[in-house]
Amino acid sequence: MATLRELKGRIGSVASSEKITGAMKMISSAKMHKAEQALRRLQPFRGQVETIIANLLSTDAQFASPLLERRDIKHLGIVVLGSDDGLCGAYNVNIFKQLLQHLRIYRRKWGDSIDITVYPVGEKIAKAVSKIGDSHIRVVRREGLDSRTSGDGVNCFLDHLKDEFLRGILDCVVLHYMNFKSVSRQIFTDYQLLPILQDSFASKGKAKATNRPCLFEPDAASIFSAVLPMYLMAVLQDVFTENRASEQASRVMAMQSANDNAKKLLDELQLEYNKLRQQAITSELLDILGGQAR
Repeated sequence: MATLRELKGRIGSVASSEKITGAMKMISSAKMHKAEQALRRLQPFRGQVETIIANLLSTDAQFASPLLERRDIKHLGIVVLGSDDGLCGAYNVNIFKQLLQHLRIYRRKWGDSIDITVYPVGEKIAKAVSKIGDSHIRVVRREGLDSRTSGDGVNCFLDHLKDEFLRGILDCVVLHYMNFKSVSRQIFTDYQLLPILQDSFASKGKAKATNRPCLFEPDAASIFSAVLPMYLMAVLQDVFTENRASEQASRVMAMQSANDNAKKLLDELQLEYNKLRQQAITSELLDILGGQAR
């Protein structure tokens, strides 16, 4: 049975853990809100680019771009985004499980002989992906690229992916990431980055295209070719920011759970301490009364 001194020490340790998890939750919450604000700043740019493309698609002009070229899929590129730091619950585990599931789907769709290049973004997900033992899967880590990368770093990575696609090294590039919905809800998403699916723009065009007549200079096809890289840049910047927001949201929930468990354990230890202390006081009183009777 634990002594009063031992219980007091355990109570102090749990109380310290509760303060630490509470502080970490506040820090993660602040980082999550910062990522949310960045998402809101990115959305108008992406929305405007999509609106321009939708207006272009609503015309009778013919469009062609190497970024739209569809080929037989023999070499697939997968960009999977996770976290660099831990203490975010099952965030990376869930992403890795979904990645394995999608690898099986891709092989059923395009054959077992398909070569796959995986670009992990984040130290934790990179360690998990490196354990995949498959001769047809190659893991490539880009130097200087992590879950905190933004701005020029993301654009540089996009240039590499476009170059690999345009040179025919990759036939398709897919993004795997957690789509941020709220603090308690992040949805695993797979999104085809290259080649750009013009069919999806056609459906968006009906909703996004304005009814006003537009004048295109120099011509619609040239504008279309110039806007497509902007669209890819907006998508990849958006995905990296979504990943940061989802990671911090997962960490907030993990710290909240740890904080709740610490509070529950602290209450139990405090109750046990009070019972043991009351028992000790009662025993001392009985000893005093017994001595007076003698």
